[in-house]
Amino acid sequence: MGSLVGHVTTGFAFFLIGLWHLFNHIKIQAKHPNSYKSSPWFRSPSLKYLELYLIILLSVLSIAMELFIGPEKHQPFDPDGSIPSNHLHNFEHSSISLSLIIYAVLAIILDKSRLKTAMHDGLTYLLGAFAFGQQFVLFHLHSADHTAVEGQYHLLLQLVIFISFLTTLMGIGYPKSFLLGFVRSVSVLFQGVWFTFMGCMLWIPEFVAQGCFMNSEDDHLVVRCSGEHALHRAKALVNLQFSWLLSMIVVLSMTLYVIMCNIYGAKVEYLSISKSDGDDEEGRHPEVELQKKNLLWPET
Repeated sequence: MGSLVGHVTTGFAFFLIGLWHLFNHIKIQAKHPNSYKSSPWFRSPSLKYLELYLIILLSVLSIAMELFIGPEKHQPFDPDGSIPSNHLHNFEHSSISLSLIIYAVLAIILDKSRLKTAMHDGLTYLLGAFAFGQQFVLFHLHSADHTAVEGQYHLLLQLVIFISFLTTLMGIGYPKSFLLGFVRSVSVLFQGVWFTFMGCMLWIPEFVAQGCFMNSEDDHLVVRCSGEHALHRAKALVNLQFSWLLSMIVVLSMTLYVIMCNIYGAKVEYLSISKSDGDDEEGRHPEVELQKKNLLWPET
């Protein structure tokens, strides 16, 4: 993950999963507004566990890139078997991927279990909260420099991860809340957008903030600034970028909601009451008039 390719591929994966969840949550709400129930993962029409299989596959590839393909020696250890300081971030990223693998594998096992209980979704939500919790803690305690520009990107990323963690945990007690599913999906989607954007801004020299430069430290490129003023300006730009992207995601999410509600929403049919023998002279239905009177002057 500590490269342009790593951030972009990770971001694309989070974006796809978030968009897939957002699409399904809105579709279920639009078609069944009175019986909506969220789900920790969604079946694919072609392959039931496609979402979970993709999480496993991409996480395994991420671990392989971090620990075996990316390192110059194609292994992350020192000759004495210890973990060198320049590979600590590789193990941190791999630990996040491992937690996602654990979530996806156990979610499949729970779903295939012969004993189907209402607790299965709750336990799957708990596994998802475990994965997001791991992600939050490891980014919060990341071995990268928290005072540099990269640290500001990670700080704002932690806010989004925490929302994913909190809404997933709350899904255990409130499985029928559409807003929880909606916010959780948007937060995962936004994680993907922020990962991709962060990779471009930190590893493409043309996008580095004015007064800052890319410096190689422990075989890892880091954005450094020439002075305190340049660093302050660069961090302020990161905050603005986060704000603008968040606004864009909110607008696009609400637009998708309106469009899908118009497509999948239940049609409301109105029946006209024709005048019949039971109507009085003025065209009023006696039963309707009686209901109105009962509402205004209830019987004692």
